[in-house]
Amino acid sequence: MAQVLEITTLRPAPGLTPEDFVTANADIDDYLRRQPGFQWRRITVRDDGTVVDIVAYDSMAHARAGAGGITGEMGDSPVHATIDHTSVDWQLTTVLHGVEASAVAGS
Repeated sequence: MAQVLEITTLRPAPGLTPEDFVTANADIDDYLRRQPGFQWRRITVRDDGTVVDIVAYDSMAHARAGAGGITGEMGDSPVHATIDHTSVDWQLTTVLHGVEASAVAGS
């Protein structure tokens, strides 16, 4: 099955933290759950405070549509005020290879 990742890196707006960004994403999480092809989302933070936001979809078309709604339908979300918009790097990329955990006997 194909998988497309939306990978966004960003810095929080001045005076805010990565945790502020996560808190402001409640409505975006709800939006994503309603999107066709949405699979999962992870938000991580690097040691330097850069936020890495990864969203998985089942196709490029679904990824483009879902991502487009973040600035369209969800343009009034409070999350946008938590981002240093000069720092944003946004990409859609197709997964070439993946490895899943194997079942462990007795667990």
